[in-house]
Amino acid sequence: WEFNGSFYQPSAFLMMGIPGLEALHHWISIPFCALYLIALLGNCMILFIIKKTQSLHEPMYYFLSMLAVTDLGLALCTLPTTLGIFWFNMRRIGFDACLTQMYFIHILSFIESSVLLAMAFDRFIAISHPLRHSSILTKATVIKIGLAIVLRGMVSLLPIPFLLKRLTYCGKTELSHSFCFHPDIMNLACADIKVNVFYGMIILLSTVGMDFIFIVLSYILIIKTVISLATKEECLKALNTCVSHICAVLVFFIPMIGLSMIHRFGKNVPPLVNTLVAYTYLIIPPALNPIIYSIKSSHIREALLRALRRKSE
Repeated sequence: WEFNGSFYQPSAFLMMGIPGLEALHHWISIPFCALYLIALLGNCMILFIIKKTQSLHEPMYYFLSMLAVTDLGLALCTLPTTLGIFWFNMRRIGFDACLTQMYFIHILSFIESSVLLAMAFDRFIAISHPLRHSSILTKATVIKIGLAIVLRGMVSLLPIPFLLKRLTYCGKTELSHSFCFHPDIMNLACADIKVNVFYGMIILLSTVGMDFIFIVLSYILIIKTVISLATKEECLKALNTCVSHICAVLVFFIPMIGLSMIHRFGKNVPPLVNTLVAYTYLIIPPALNPIIYSIKSSHIREALLRALRRKSE
């Protein structure tokens, strides 16, 4: 502990694996290793395929590249501490290191939310204004959108580590997860955390909350456009281009909303449920997104098969 008058700050926090199943951590690490491996290889494969295939150099796949980079970042943020606990029982993490990990986890989560919104906008333009799609979403516009997404995440979350650093901590230093999460750290403080709660809620609602609302609105407009199409075949063809994105949205937002609700209102929720929802939120989307897009996108699938044939020759 660092002592400064009445101000106390722990030198480190203790992270937790899966509560009640500590004896099985070595066995539990096997599916986690598989998920991390799928996330890393799958997203690298998506980036490689898009870079090497000229026909995929269009807005939809540029946004998919952004999603893949974000998913890689999320996987790499949690991998060292999660596998460190499962393999070596390395529970200790320095205070500043914890704040750094927390900052990047939240930034990448916010970026993923914004990229999913950009992808929804791309699908809306492609279906509602197909002839103007390439002129509206030019390469320069996509780059500007990408920079705006990154800056929004970095700037909006910049105060969070400083708000946590000003708090006095006492007694408990045990976190609920194998990674650092803002509400989790905040709840260990024995000072007034109203500012942290208020700022965290405002930022969450004004970024991820607004992204989700605009994604829903985009799909309402898409459905209205699709209904107006002449034939059933055209309707199904237009909707089929959105299936991958809808799956990615559900895989990301459902566990994220669940985890936020548990941390703020679920005081009586069993620790195991809290832990499983957190892992679902941070590990499942990076692993599933490459699979979803590889299966549903015929262009990605065909480019992958061509690359595999060239290697076999």
